[in-house]
Amino acid sequence: MNEDTIKGNWKQFKGKVKEQWGKLTDDDLDVINGQREQLVGRIQEREGIAQDEAEKQVKTWETDNKYNW
Repeated sequence: MNEDTIKGNWKQFKGKVKEQWGKLTDDDLDVINGQREQLVGRIQEREGIAQDEAEKQVKTWETDNKYNW
């Protein structure tokens, strides 16, 4: 998947990400900008959970929303 497609999809999925992880701010979402590693790190930081738990949550979210990086 090319970078333009990922960024386009990210704009579409930002609302769903915020619904799932309500502690993420709009600024967080702007910084993440469709970058999976950034999403995992921000979730870990905001939710106060371990990296492997944040990774697990993102994988579940990807499957549920049919989102592919």
